[in-house]
Amino acid sequence: MNFELFIAKKIIGAENLNSKGTRPIINIATASISLGISVMIISLAIVTGFQNQIRNKVIGFGSHIQITSYDIVNTVESSPIAKQQKFYPHIDTVKGVNHIQYYATKAGILRTQDDIHGVILKGIGHDFDWTFFKQRMIEGNAIQLSDSNKSNGIIISKTIAKKLKLKVGDKTTAHFVQDPPRARRFIVNGIYESGMEKFDNSIILVDIQHIQKLNNWTEEQISGFEVILDDYSELENMEEIIYNHIGYELRTSQITERNQEIFSWLDLLDKNVYIILILMIMVAGINMISALLILILERTNMIGMLKALGAKNSSVRKIFLYNASYLLGKGLFFGNILGLGLCLIQLNFQLIKLPQESYYINCVPIQIDILDTLIINFGTFGLCLFMMLIPSFFVTKISPVKSIQFN
Repeated sequence: MNFELFIAKKIIGAENLNSKGTRPIINIATASISLGISVMIISLAIVTGFQNQIRNKVIGFGSHIQITSYDIVNTVESSPIAKQQKFYPHIDTVKGVNHIQYYATKAGILRTQDDIHGVILKGIGHDFDWTFFKQRMIEGNAIQLSDSNKSNGIIISKTIAKKLKLKVGDKTTAHFVQDPPRARRFIVNGIYESGMEKFDNSIILVDIQHIQKLNNWTEEQISGFEVILDDYSELENMEEIIYNHIGYELRTSQITERNQEIFSWLDLLDKNVYIILILMIMVAGINMISALLILILERTNMIGMLKALGAKNSSVRKIFLYNASYLLGKGLFFGNILGLGLCLIQLNFQLIKLPQESYYINCVPIQIDILDTLIINFGTFGLCLFMMLIPSFFVTKISPVKSIQFN
């Protein structure tokens, strides 16, 4: 065992802290480390979970990347493109692409006997990925689609169903403002709830054949394609790869471009997390500096004796840095237990609820990332230890003669 570590172990024991005020101060410093690291872990888990849940909901309505015509009439309706493309459906074999599906959209007005409501009809085909909507279906079932038979079923949101007083099995009429005006009779096949008011208030799913018929399109004409990726973080790179596959006559657009206000808001949350992390590390570092200074002042006589016996300043400094490392490690250990424990409780039991109309989700979301947790721990340990190099230099100012004489 090296000399510095041996002395550090002797100092850190409770029986070696003679001052009545020293032990409480050290305990407070350790507790501040524990509280700080737990706040950092919980904050990061909540923000990461919130961002992922909101992001996944937005992507569920519009996919990661859309392929459309350059000649866009408006944000809802665009010029048709051919369904038969060289990249469809084989582009899903490209690494990073999970699925591709065709779609068409059209604005309309749903009318019941007593109410009307403006909606956007999203026409889907037999290749539609129902994963997102099935997870959020609260009543009814998905529409059974085929290329041969046109389905009159529609999927509406709980918001629309409440406004129009509709339930599964009810009939409703959709009117379309065009020349000449047209109408279609639909049956409510299912009701979903995503919590995203922007989409729940307008999006309904219908058989794409209705949209094609209303627009006087052929069965081979659609509004565009939706591409679902394996990893959101690869969005920029994958858009470039997909663009190179589709040819110059079509364009691609990212989900972040089509919903800039939502993704800009989510990006702002990262800044809040950085501020919390910085403040917590600063508080923890200042508390540990105070604890280390107290340890040094309490052990002034011992420092003088060690120097008189030939110990170098670097060795004496190392003794107190070992002590500080022990206290840091202890604080991090209990902080991780507290932070991860609270996260797991919320993740499994969802005790803390949120108003969905304000936050788009009904409970505090949690997503624990092991790598992020490790980075927080090692980063806090390294930065706090670096900050404690400053008070450790006070050891070099202690004179052996004066400290022993004082004793």
